[in-house]
Amino acid sequence: MVLRSPVSDIEIRDVPLHEFVLEDTGRRADKPALIDGPSGRTITYGELTQQVHAFAAGLAARGLEPGEVVGIFSPNLPEYAVAFHGIARAGGTVTTVNPTSTAKELGRQLSDAGARFLLTAQAFAETAVTAAEDSGVEQVFVFGEAEGLSPVTELMGDPDDAPEVSIDPAEHLVALPFSSGTTGLPKGVMLTHRNLVANVQQSVELLETTEDDVVIGVLPFFHIYGMTVILNLALRNGATVVTMPRFDLQQFLELHQEHGITQCYAVPPIVLALAKQPVIDQFDLSALNFVMCGAAPLSQDLSEAASERLGCTVIQGYGMTETSPVTHVSPLERNKPGTVGVLLPNTEAKIVDVDTGEPVETGDRGELLVRGPQIMAGYLNNQDATDAMIDEDGWLSTGDIAVVDEEGYFSIVDRVKELIKYKGYQVPPAELEALLLEHDQIDDAGVIGRPDEEAGELPVAFVVAEGLEPDAVLSYVAERVAPYKRLRGVEFVDEIPKSASGKILRRELAKLDDHAGE
Repeated sequence: MVLRSPVSDIEIRDVPLHEFVLEDTGRRADKPALIDGPSGRTITYGELTQQVHAFAAGLAARGLEPGEVVGIFSPNLPEYAVAFHGIARAGGTVTTVNPTSTAKELGRQLSDAGARFLLTAQAFAETAVTAAEDSGVEQVFVFGEAEGLSPVTELMGDPDDAPEVSIDPAEHLVALPFSSGTTGLPKGVMLTHRNLVANVQQSVELLETTEDDVVIGVLPFFHIYGMTVILNLALRNGATVVTMPRFDLQQFLELHQEHGITQCYAVPPIVLALAKQPVIDQFDLSALNFVMCGAAPLSQDLSEAASERLGCTVIQGYGMTETSPVTHVSPLERNKPGTVGVLLPNTEAKIVDVDTGEPVETGDRGELLVRGPQIMAGYLNNQDATDAMIDEDGWLSTGDIAVVDEEGYFSIVDRVKELIKYKGYQVPPAELEALLLEHDQIDDAGVIGRPDEEAGELPVAFVVAEGLEPDAVLSYVAERVAPYKRLRGVEFVDEIPKSASGKILRRELAKLDDHAGE
């Protein structure tokens, strides 16, 4: 049985992403588009448009050809939006990178993506330079200043010299974030202009963002969630975005009160803080119209607790990097806490038996498959992984176990896939296992996610080794991966349970977890 949205389908615009996002900036030229939370530095909509064109002109002057890739390795800043849409305006493709990545992780992504230039921030300049040296990047530019690097402002040319680039929205890649998908190491997710334009149009049918709204930009822009709902949707609809380079609860609350934040896009750890931290009562958050939570499941109890505490609706959405990302959102006026809501317009779904692939009955569990214009073009240089993810009829296997009720509301109840979700970030067990096995004293290893109320899941390793202490294993991994990938626990075992084919039996490992549920 094919499931469809209760919302009528819409006509998807056939335009490049930057044109779509900046289309109405002329009539709101003096309105603040982006405000840097810590400093108050402001870019108006008129300035945003001019700077995007100037950035495109500068890239063209440096010889950037349509289809070439530029990396952004930076926390949230107002200038991030300028760079992102400026690269798109020049016909380039943006590969966005988690700024906590190590030089090795950054270098791998830049190399896989074939990035020609890299933009970074002062605090990450050393890592950026190290990674660029081994990945074929031609030049690194920095937001602000850093010794030995050219400032991003040097890329700003004459707006009138912005190149005229022919873009086919259905074919031309605009973004290349990296995702582990359902398994394995991170892969480049090829997202076209049409993918992202479609997902903004689909999402805004249920997320009512207008020129009167002020949106907190705490979701990382490198992540597809922040990229779509803030860099694209919020700016397309004329909202003012207040950016934060990282989440700090005190500053987060101060900015809400100072700017009258009306919409907050969040992840479960932030919602948990809003529901439980006493400091919340010291601030006026009465302007908030809704909080939307995504990237990891949010329980009904936590959703309702946060809603009662804040006096506003707390809704959930669902999606993946591979789906641009949104496929489901709970309608504001018909919210069902604990569910991820209903399908977006132009989106179809099936829930199928994991073993047989046959559709299940309403109310029964099965793997969620989705189809729609927001589905990626595929994985970069990896047709096998693409074919394993998307079938010949366009159905994408999410790897998540879902249930749908009689009213078309979906709940995510489990995962087929092995990916660990730590505070909304993807942690591939295979990557950590490969790293552990590089240690001379470790004979075998298996990694699982331990359920945790605040983080969602904690990466925990089971290790076969002699003469090692847990702290030594924790330190070994911490020195080699981004902070969100660090192990949060180590347990020593005699052997790693595996199937006859050699596949790690993670459910058996979970039974051995002495600290699960603590």
